Amino acid sequence: MKSNVLSLIRGLLLVVVITASYSFAEMPKLTLAREQNWLVIRGAHLPKGEIRINYLEAYCRPNSTAADWHDTTIGHTTELLSLSDDQQTMKLRCTVKDGVIVDHVITAKGDEVTFAITATNPTAQASHAHWAQPCIRLGDFTGYDNGGKDIDDYLPKCFLFLDGKLTRMPDVTPWNRQARYLPGQVWCPKAVPRADVNPRPLSSLVPSNGIIGCFSGDEKMIFAVVFEPYQELFQGVARCLHSDFRIGGLKPGETKKIKGKIYIVPNDVPALLARYATDFPEQIQPTK
Repeated sequence: MKSNVLSLIRGLLLVVVITASYSFAEMPKLTLAREQNWLVIRGAHLPKGEIRINYLEAYCRPNSTAADWHDTTIGHTTELLSLSDDQQTMKLRCTVKDGVIVDHVITAKGDEVTFAITATNPTAQASHAHWAQPCIRLGDFTGYDNGGKDIDDYLPKCFLFLDGKLTRMPDVTPWNRQARYLPGQVWCPKAVPRADVNPRPLSSLVPSNGIIGCFSGDEKMIFAVVFEPYQELFQGVARCLHSDFRIGGLKPGETKKIKGKIYIVPNDVPALLARYATDFPEQIQPTK
């Protein structure tokens, strides 16, 4: 009897090991590359093999909603510090023209990419770097040619969460069409001043959470991005989506931490929301 039990346990353990090995082998592998100002996420399972991010497009001042874009942006340079041999950990350093240093540790693992960002002001002057823009190009992922003329053709694939529900962008109403610059759409969380966001049309709707994303062309995958804290969610003009992260300015000697994550996962919205709730509990609104 004891021998039979031991044999059963060994058999179950073998099944677990084989299953775990199979799952690990089947797990999509993402890698990272740096090409000029592009952060490139690569994976054999991705449409056309990659997703490109202008990282970072800009660091921005407050009072930006009605301002000229050139008055909003603060110049910066980005340096590649290192890329691991397996191309899954990248370190970047941004030097903002006002003296702020922003270090980025970007890690690809399984079906996600994480961002650990540290912004430090080593100067004796306050910094007006309030937010920053990673511009994520998603034309290929959604099945639309980035060279096409209709820059809004990918919107049926794009979504955010409104009133607690995933809402595809063609179903978002109202859709503001007035701003200093057109087209596009900005959604701002409650805590961020409406005067401090992208000078594109600002929606009156407040997102339910910090997720913005899209479905792949064949609807089999979801791309989603979250930063904490975030300044805004933004649908842009290069078949792009943004979760622009918030810095909120830096006092002399001050350091702030920002975190972010990109998910590239099977089309299972409840599973995505469960992972988001675990990874970003600070963004979950308490139920009444």
